[in-house]
Amino acid sequence: MNLILMGLPGAGKGTQAERIVASYGLPHISTGDMFRQAIKDGTALGKQAKSYMDQGNLVPDEVTIGIVRERLGKADCKDGFLLDGFPRTVHQAASLEDIMSESGRKIDAVRDIEVDQSKLLERLTGRRVCSNCGATYHLVFNPSKQEGVCDKCGGPLKQRADDREETVRQRLQVNVEQQQPLLDFYTEKGYLKTIDGNQDISDVFQEVTAVLGTISE
Repeated sequence: MNLILMGLPGAGKGTQAERIVASYGLPHISTGDMFRQAIKDGTALGKQAKSYMDQGNLVPDEVTIGIVRERLGKADCKDGFLLDGFPRTVHQAASLEDIMSESGRKIDAVRDIEVDQSKLLERLTGRRVCSNCGATYHLVFNPSKQEGVCDKCGGPLKQRADDREETVRQRLQVNVEQQQPLLDFYTEKGYLKTIDGNQDISDVFQEVTAVLGTISE
C-alpha cells in the first residue's frame, strides 16, 4: 500500500500515522521530521527549511520534492509507505505522480483528517517538545509529569517557534489556501476519503482503518 495522510497542522496526522504503521507495517515518511532532523544537524537544507518554518511558511517545492524522491527510493519503501505532510501543493502532487510512475508504482489512497480550526489552534499552541530527545507533549492533552521537564530523558521542554500563536494562525491560513486545490486534485483521481478528526483519537483511527481495510484485501 502506498498511502498519503492529509490534514492541517495539528489535525493528528502523526498520531494516526503511528497507529497505521503499527497495524500495516509501512514505513512512516514525515517531511516534517526530515526537516527538523536537517535543522538539528545544521545542514544547508536545514537552514533553508528553518527560515521558512519559523515564519509559518512552507518549505519550497524544489527542496521538498528532492527530499521525498530520495526517500521513496530507499529499500524499505519497496512494498509500500505512508506519506505524512507531503504533498502540500498540486505541483508537489503532480511531481509525486511522476516519481511513482518512474518506478512503476501508484498512490493507492489519500486520507484527509479534518478538524475545526479553533481546535487546531489549541492543539498547536499548547505543544511542547523536548530539546534533547524530541519527545512531544501538550500542556492540556498530554502534559509531562513535571512541568517543563521531559518524562523520558529529563531534558527541558520548549515551545517551537512555529508553534507560537501568531505563527500558528499564519501557518494555518497558508495551509488552508493551498490545501483545497490539492483535495480537488485527489478527489478527481478518486483517491480521497475524508475523516472526522474532531472525534476521540481511537474513533478517528477506527474510521481510518475502515477505509484502509479495502485496500489491503
